[in-house]
Amino acid sequence: MEGQELLVQGKNAVITGCLKGIGRSTLDLFARNGANVWACCQYETPEFLAYTKELAAANNVWITPLYFDFLDPEQIKTAAHAIRDTKQPVDILVNIAGMTQDALFHMTTMDQMKKVFEVNFFSQMLLTQYITRNMVRHKSGSVINISSISAIDGNPGQLSYTASKAAIIGATKTLSAELAASGIRVNAIAPGVIKTDMTEKMPGETMAQLMAKSDLKRMGSPEEVAEVILFLASDLSSYITGQVIRVDGGIG
Repeated sequence: MEGQELLVQGKNAVITGCLKGIGRSTLDLFARNGANVWACCQYETPEFLAYTKELAAANNVWITPLYFDFLDPEQIKTAAHAIRDTKQPVDILVNIAGMTQDALFHMTTMDQMKKVFEVNFFSQMLLTQYITRNMVRHKSGSVINISSISAIDGNPGQLSYTASKAAIIGATKTLSAELAASGIRVNAIAPGVIKTDMTEKMPGETMAQLMAKSDLKRMGSPEEVAEVILFLASDLSSYITGQVIRVDGGIG
C-alpha cells in the first residue's frame, strides 16, 4: 500500500468470521489499510495463527485472535470482556460470521430454524450490544452487518437463512436511528452469489439460474465484498448510515 492512503489507519476493528471467505478477506484488507484487529473465529488453527502473525508484522499493526462459539452466549461475553479489558477504543465492528441450513419450509424443523437464528441474528446482536457500549463511550464508531440479497428477494429452500438475514436488515435500520446521537453509523451489506465454501455446495442448476439473472454473469469474490466493507468503515462514508448496499453483480 506504499504511496496510497490507508483508509482505516490506526483504527481498531472487531471482525467476526475471520477464518475464511469474506471474513478472511476483510481481515487482510483492513490490516493492509492500517487497522488493528480483534480477529474473531469459531476455533483456532495453527495456519490461522501463523497467518495473523505474518499479516500483522507485514503491516505494522496488531492482530489479536479471539475464539468463541456463536451458539454460546457465555463465550461471546468472555470475548467481549477481553476486548473491553484492553481499554482500547473500538472504532469498527464487522459482523460477518454466519451459517446456512438449506431445506424447503415443510422440511425445516423449528430446532434447525432456531439454530440458524441463534448464529445469524441473536449472537450478532449480543456481540453488538457489548461492542457498541464501547463506541458510545467514545462517541464514534461504524458497525457493518452482513445480510444477503435473499433477505430482500427471497430464495426457495432457504427460509431460515433468509429470515435471519432479513432480521439483520431490520436491526440495522433501527440501530442506525438509535445510535446516531452517539456518533455511531450502522449499515448492512447484502452480498449476492460470492465464491465461498457456502456457494460451492450450491447445486449446478441453481447456480446457472442465478448467473442467468446476473448482469455481470459471474460470481463475486470475497475481496469485492471486503472492499465495500472497508468503504463503510472508513471516513469516505461519513454521511452514510441506515443503508443496505447490494453487492450482487446486478442480480434482479
